[in-house]
Amino acid sequence: MSKKKRKTFVVTGGTGFIGSHISELLVKKGYKVIIFDDNSLGSSKKIDSFKKKIKFVKGDIRNRKLLNKTLKNVDAVVHLAYINGTKHFYNKPVKILDIAVKGITNVLDICIKNNIKELYLASTAEVFQTAIKIPTNEEESLKIPNVHNPRYSYACGKILHEVMGVHYGKKYFKKLIIFRPYNIYGARMGKDHVVPDFIEKFKKLRGKNFKIQGSGKEVRSFCHIDDFIRGFDVLLKKGRHLNIYNIGSNQGITIKELAYKMAKIYKKNINIKNTPLAKGSTKIRIPDISKLKRLGFKPKLSIEKGLKMAINIS
Repeated sequence: MSKKKRKTFVVTGGTGFIGSHISELLVKKGYKVIIFDDNSLGSSKKIDSFKKKIKFVKGDIRNRKLLNKTLKNVDAVVHLAYINGTKHFYNKPVKILDIAVKGITNVLDICIKNNIKELYLASTAEVFQTAIKIPTNEEESLKIPNVHNPRYSYACGKILHEVMGVHYGKKYFKKLIIFRPYNIYGARMGKDHVVPDFIEKFKKLRGKNFKIQGSGKEVRSFCHIDDFIRGFDVLLKKGRHLNIYNIGSNQGITIKELAYKMAKIYKKNINIKNTPLAKGSTKIRIPDISKLKRLGFKPKLSIEKGLKMAINIS
């Protein structure tokens, strides 16, 4: 009897924060894993613990020839290659759009060419900017409030991913799933997000003054990477073709409360000092995760426990 062929996944952006954790999950599940990344935002250090079990291809997602070579004899693709981090939205809108457009076009075209029928597309809560309904489900209307604000280069590219994914998915794929991560944090995370930014500030804090962006009343829901991976694993097993899924926590917290919780962990007294909120930032963002819960997703980590884990490994 012939040995059953192991399923092969390609993870674009696999040396990034979320990408490295997804790659590790796939390795643990016994799949063959190929990571395609140029390490411009990610790092090979993030895959050190399992790099001997994967194949790494260093390449830009816009390099069609190399991507085509990498996607030969592959069964499924997880597409995360992109530029994230709020400061980049304002500083690199052209590059973000270039990677967004050429990246999704290359991925879809090459999957079709190589008869790859399974594709997972990473999106974002930025696609609807300010939601009408809180908590926000997957049916929220997508919108770009102002084409002149460079922040929306990121969201615009992700909207394109979703629209192209759904319509190409109808014609060419058997399982195409879109997932929207909500404020994921934890091990291997970069410094361009709220939690790691606060961690760095607490490490350097000498007095009591602690600067935060905005009034501090802005609300987010933070999800530890371990819970995110539990959610993504559910999508691998039970996700439905052409569906969109929120992955995150439905427990909101103000940015001011977050700072005080972290101060307590660090055993420091702080005085909050407010700075202007970046233009285009939304005041509240909390996902409705009931759709994923119906498939069996069960978040396990409280914000307190998740923060302690993140701080201990930072």
